[in-house]
Amino acid sequence: MDCNSCDYNKVKNKDGIGEIKVALAGQPNVGKSMLINALSGGNRVKVGNFSGVTVDKMEVCFEHHCHLFDLIDLPGTYSIDGFTKEEKVAKDFLVNEDYDVILNVVDSTNLQRNLLLTVELLELNKKMVLALNMADEARKDGIKIDTKQLQKILGIPVLQVSAKTGEGVDELLDKVHEVFDSQERSHSNIIYSDPVEEEIIKITKFLNERGFNYKDWTNREVAIALLLEQEKVYKDLHDNPIMVELYPQIVDSLEHIYTHHETKDIKEIKATEHAAIARGIALEVLNQKSQSKSLTLTQKIDSILLNKYLGIPIFLFLMWGLFWLTFEFGNVPMEYINSAIGAFGDFVGSHIANENLRSLIVDGIINGVGAVLLFLPNIIILYIGIALLETTGYMSRVAFLLDGFFHKFGLHGKSFIPLVTGFGCTVPAYMAARTLKSEKDRLITLFILGFMSCGARLPIYVLFAGAFFSEQVAGNILFLIYISGALLGLVMAKALRVFVFKGEDEPFVMEMPKYRLPTLRLLWHTVYSNAVSYLKKAGTFILVASMAVWFASNYPKNKHIQQQYSQKIAQVTDAKAKIKLEKELKAKELENSYLGQIGKFSEPFFAPLGFNWRLSVALESGLAAKEVVVSTLGVLYSVGEADENSKSLKDILHKELNIPIALSFIVFVMIYLPCFAASSVFTKEAGGFKYFVYLFIFTTVTAWVFSFAVYNIAKVIF
Repeated sequence: MDCNSCDYNKVKNKDGIGEIKVALAGQPNVGKSMLINALSGGNRVKVGNFSGVTVDKMEVCFEHHCHLFDLIDLPGTYSIDGFTKEEKVAKDFLVNEDYDVILNVVDSTNLQRNLLLTVELLELNKKMVLALNMADEARKDGIKIDTKQLQKILGIPVLQVSAKTGEGVDELLDKVHEVFDSQERSHSNIIYSDPVEEEIIKITKFLNERGFNYKDWTNREVAIALLLEQEKVYKDLHDNPIMVELYPQIVDSLEHIYTHHETKDIKEIKATEHAAIARGIALEVLNQKSQSKSLTLTQKIDSILLNKYLGIPIFLFLMWGLFWLTFEFGNVPMEYINSAIGAFGDFVGSHIANENLRSLIVDGIINGVGAVLLFLPNIIILYIGIALLETTGYMSRVAFLLDGFFHKFGLHGKSFIPLVTGFGCTVPAYMAARTLKSEKDRLITLFILGFMSCGARLPIYVLFAGAFFSEQVAGNILFLIYISGALLGLVMAKALRVFVFKGEDEPFVMEMPKYRLPTLRLLWHTVYSNAVSYLKKAGTFILVASMAVWFASNYPKNKHIQQQYSQKIAQVTDAKAKIKLEKELKAKELENSYLGQIGKFSEPFFAPLGFNWRLSVALESGLAAKEVVVSTLGVLYSVGEADENSKSLKDILHKELNIPIALSFIVFVMIYLPCFAASSVFTKEAGGFKYFVYLFIFTTVTAWVFSFAVYNIAKVIF
């Protein structure tokens, strides 16, 4: 080829040939020197020293497609942050010197170990190509690497080569040339552990809101560099005004990360993260025939928990156990809490003379908020269980295990992260969906997140399961509710993928940490923060909502009805007859209240599902916060009880309703629109108010149809 005929806009040497400066990086003994000879066609290798140090510098120059390749073989290094002289030299060159492309050479027979350095190199955000060397030896050892999947995960070109046989060498040169000529740099699809990802998202959002730009990096890449304390990035941004606002956020984010890693050594945290990511990538792309090598404890456990036949049944059994424990152990303190709330209400009520004020304090505030506090033990047990599964490293395995299963329903593997988060709270779950780079994958995940029953719905499920089923099976009912919601979400995801959001999803890789025993400090931090959040809701938002429900259920006063029943009560001498009339009066007043009017107005919509106006109002109040459903029912149904031996809300519901209505109500709660806070976050994350309208229609129609079906089927069965 005539080099003078080439058209390129790169830096040229004295002969008019564009130069490509390539840094060869890899761990020791990956065959970099042999690969240099294969790439250069046997050109003479120049051996010298790096500036200021007595470390060998191997360099070779040769021409390829009208460009001069300048290959620099960096010293073998296991980590950029290594301590040996060679590793420091490699780091200094990679971080501070000018070059065009990193050629990362990897030993195909030791992929997981070599990927540790690859992940670190990706964090430098340079143009990069990965060469899987020793491909011939890997095949002999029965090792198969899914290069297409690996390329999707890493976001860089990946080629299998053999410096020994010359396999793939020409293609590798062409690919380096292609990457050099490309206008844009690729970005990896790697995600970190949940605590780190949570803070990456926060800082990325902050930078995006302020329109911040740094080189050709994305703000996500900047956030990662700041959290992992890349020295050069801090130096570059030292005098930038944004650091005044950003630095306190970084400090807070690091404190959160330190809590989950039980160390404040960022190098140790990075090493843990990189090891987990490398392990996850290897599991995703590596297929190796079993060999008689001794397995680590983690590998032995994974051989069982990740078994294609046993893995999912084990996961389902553990989830069943969690919900069984949630109900069985949560029920023990509930009776004491219920008695304490009742006694407290009686005590407070006995010291308030004004009937309206007493009703507000006792029926509205104490009974309303108390109905929510009653389920705090269940919430705590659920969060302890989820925290144990997450902190031991098991949840990452479940994500890997269910990846193929998710793809069948049109979901991305990384969707598992927000979906699991949704069992705790839908708000952070919506935010966690940001890690999905494809807009279609992200929107599908956002639309079905509501099917993953959040912790706020647990009190409703516990209430109805306890009211209509025996204690022996109530835990199983809870498990079925959660699993049914999740499976329905998958079905709806498939429908959305087929009919609405068509297209291919992205590759999946999840950090795969070693198994570890969770510390009490970490469990306490996780459970305490969630319990406090629940109590804050009860003490603020739910308190206000309970007062509003009380007011709407007690006003306006109908003097005609009051006078009519007062006369009837005065004429009756039998105590039971008086109590019956008092109940009728309360029921009449409730029906004519603002709340009754709202319920009556919407009752035709809910009537085919078996709901009376009280259940309708409770569902509508749940649009504000799902916990309010229980407190609303507590206010509405406790009003009708006038005798001194007032029964619990479970007993009242069991008396007033039946199993078909209860099942229909549970299904509607399981599907319909999330709370106001979650809906607000959804609107922002999805990209506009129109998506909220779509979500409202989607969830309401789906909830109505499935509740209608369940109600009518249950009437036949029960």
